[in-house]
Amino acid sequence: MINKVTRRSMEIKPSGRSTDFISPSFGHGCLYNCSYCYMKRNKPKGLSIAQNTGDLLTAVNNHAYFTPVDKPNQTHAEYTTYDISCNEDFALHLKYHDWENIFEFFRTHPIAMGSFATKYVNPKLIEYDPEGKIRIRFSLMPQHMADIHERGTSKIIDRIKAINAFIDAGYDVHVNFSPVIFTGTWLDDYKQLFEMLNDYVEYKEQVLAEVIFLTHNENKHKFNLETMPKAEAQLWRPLLQEPKISQYGGRNIRYKRHIKRELINQFTNLHDNIIPWNKIRYIF
Repeated sequence: MINKVTRRSMEIKPSGRSTDFISPSFGHGCLYNCSYCYMKRNKPKGLSIAQNTGDLLTAVNNHAYFTPVDKPNQTHAEYTTYDISCNEDFALHLKYHDWENIFEFFRTHPIAMGSFATKYVNPKLIEYDPEGKIRIRFSLMPQHMADIHERGTSKIIDRIKAINAFIDAGYDVHVNFSPVIFTGTWLDDYKQLFEMLNDYVEYKEQVLAEVIFLTHNENKHKFNLETMPKAEAQLWRPLLQEPKISQYGGRNIRYKRHIKRELINQFTNLHDNIIPWNKIRYIF
């Protein structure tokens, strides 16, 4: 179900990882049903689209002008970056949004830059040239894992092949290794994934990465046990995990610190041996 709503909250939250800030929600919810999705913990079904786009852009404009940000930083050397899709997959939901006006706002703004992660290659986006002021972060994981955890999303090879096309079209493109899920074959799986990137990406000096290891949630765990038990068996592994309070107060679980430290070391070593050109902006 898709509802048009008047978005009341104009809160802009600090991020500091993928972007400097998170914009008010242009969309809230997701038409995908990924096993690990934190959005589904709070909104299991449906999608709400803000019909007062202008109000949200005004909030971003005022924030950009009146909130000092030290530059350069790891999100961007010059612009203040805003995640416009923290609560949805913007590319998937594109037809429901006044997206060209949103993109035009960022394209012409002297300070602000828009950014979003996606699992969907939407060819409609290539018709628009954002002149480097929109960053798309293509989410990547091994394909056999995506078949389990991201059913219905674009194939991983198609996301990788889209990188060159979107850069040619005028987008800033990064990759988002998220979530990294530990399995018995995970290093072999990521070796193949990194080799695919190395083979297909032409703009190697431009494509940076962010890496986020799995964080899971008890409410989502209970939901998954009923709807996708095969996926949940790879996500809920209490012997390897410990409680974590999220940045905004949610109660979650993550890999135990000493385990995660070793996983990060293994991931980074493998990554840098195969695709050293793909600078990791941050990893946790």
